[in-house]
Amino acid sequence: MYSLDDTIAAIATSIGQSGIGIVKISGPQAQAIGQKLFRSARGRNNLQPYRLHYGQIIDPTSQVTIDEALIVYMPRPHSYTRQDVIEIQAHGGIVPLRRILELTFSLGARPAEAGEMTLRAFLNGRLDLAQAEAVLDIIEAKTDAALRVATEQLGGSLSAQVAGVRLALLDTLAFLEASIDFVEDEIPLQDVVSPLTEVTSHLEKLLRNADSGMIYRQGVRAAIVGRPNVGKSSLLNALLRGDRAIVTNIPGTTRDTLEETANVGGVPVVLVDTAGIRAIPLDEVERIGVERSEAALARADIALMVVDGSCPLENGDWEIEVLVRGKPALLIINKNDLLVTPDVDLPADFLPSVPRIRISALNNEGIDLLEAAIIDLVMGGKVTLADTPLVSNPRHKALLQRALEHSRAAIIAQQEGLSPDLVSIDVREAVEALGEITGETVTEDLLDTIFGKFCIGK
Repeated sequence: MYSLDDTIAAIATSIGQSGIGIVKISGPQAQAIGQKLFRSARGRNNLQPYRLHYGQIIDPTSQVTIDEALIVYMPRPHSYTRQDVIEIQAHGGIVPLRRILELTFSLGARPAEAGEMTLRAFLNGRLDLAQAEAVLDIIEAKTDAALRVATEQLGGSLSAQVAGVRLALLDTLAFLEASIDFVEDEIPLQDVVSPLTEVTSHLEKLLRNADSGMIYRQGVRAAIVGRPNVGKSSLLNALLRGDRAIVTNIPGTTRDTLEETANVGGVPVVLVDTAGIRAIPLDEVERIGVERSEAALARADIALMVVDGSCPLENGDWEIEVLVRGKPALLIINKNDLLVTPDVDLPADFLPSVPRIRISALNNEGIDLLEAAIIDLVMGGKVTLADTPLVSNPRHKALLQRALEHSRAAIIAQQEGLSPDLVSIDVREAVEALGEITGETVTEDLLDTIFGKFCIGK
């Protein structure tokens, strides 16, 4: 089991050059270590709680000054970890921060493991497991929408819903287990199907928008494909609102895949600009680029196929159309700015049933419509219910699905007249699945897996 009796320390800010860097200490010896390292500019080293103190960090052995700093002491339980916590705000250089950290080790602290600060917050009851996972989601959020979903989860929106469902299941389980232990005439009859039906309905509601929630959290990969010189790199630049890819009139400028993340309507979209695909590459370098383009298309969640709308389709367009078929896609008809006369629609059998958007990547014409089409494609036209928190974590979705399956199985078992001990098996499985979301039923291996994804110092 994890120990909470020792004191841990870590650099809590990114390693590099910055104006400020923070060293964080948590545990029983935190205050004593802070007192030994800090020399107040006022000559008093009495660290008053929740107040910033200005002074110097010194080496207690040599009395050499390491850095000018601010220090704050947060006594338990009113701190992030619900332990005594010291935060030292020094200059953000690598050398001073590492020197300060080494001094905390010499005074009795040990290096914190990845995510151990948040793990202690969970073990000490400040956060449940779903809230702890939301901390990482906040750190890694790439869009405002992803941040909003994560902060709602940190605030306990999902946990409250899961706890309510789990409590209803526990009530049902208690009745079933009482029915096993006592004869029927000693306990009053209770309707089991109705509460299980309500539980099932609530779980279905939570799962209804799970895919949308995970898209906000994880984003999607979109491969921009097409034959050479149709404007794929120009489209990438237009979606990124910047000049990320080299654009020239020379066909085949892009010889390798290029990835960048764009914020498209709140969804992180990893745009993969690919080399132009053609059946017979001009040289070995282009052949490798084409192979990578085809591999990128296979890995992508959606395809953005670009064709040149200023000229008729070529054989190369049809060859790529075969590769795109069967994958969620948009057909982007580019170079609208070069049209002199009203354009003629593309053949109906060219990516049939795929939405078509006409744009000019050069002039940013139609880009807003394209972004709306991307959102409609990846979100499936779903609208999030205001009273339902978004499930954004694949682990949570799998556990909710497991709980739902066992709840349904329990209803069927009860309706078929099976004995209470058989019905209770499925109810108990549903309870345990929901407990894994919030942490009531959790293994040490699972905690290692979850908190191992965190950075050291958080």
